[in-house]
Amino acid sequence: MTRTLILMRHAKSSWDDITLPDHDRPLNDRGRASAQAMGNWLRTQDHRPDAAVSSTSQRTGETFRMLGFDIPVFYTRTLYHAGPEVMMDVLRDQTAQTLLMLGHNPGIADFADRLVSHAPRHPRFADYPTCATCVIRFDSDSWNTIGWREGQPIDFAIPREVMG
Repeated sequence: MTRTLILMRHAKSSWDDITLPDHDRPLNDRGRASAQAMGNWLRTQDHRPDAAVSSTSQRTGETFRMLGFDIPVFYTRTLYHAGPEVMMDVLRDQTAQTLLMLGHNPGIADFADRLVSHAPRHPRFADYPTCATCVIRFDSDSWNTIGWREGQPIDFAIPREVMG
């Protein structure tokens, strides 16, 4: 049996109101369009999550909503600017066969890099720009048993590529 992780960084956020705390910044127009495009790309590639787990930030929540998936989502502050070890702890508590996880850089880029057996052949994988999405498959029947460098990268895309 396999497990599939769709690991996505939040879309581009707005800096229009500099008085807002970082946690409360919404997406800008480009970010909303990017999130919609990435949701369409995931459906086109048949990467459909069964459930999602997300940081509680405004921009990750809005990214999730703009993707257009009608699936259960669990919001946890633990993922807000989390590093790879914390993200792995959150992942190991999940049960969905195909899980979408939404988070922030630099943690999400480091997490993706540590999960895969080899990096996808994509020039933007290392810096994981906003709304970058990596689909990783694990040969495991439980998230609780996966380890570092065990994931096979199946797909990687950024909004600029999928928006035409």
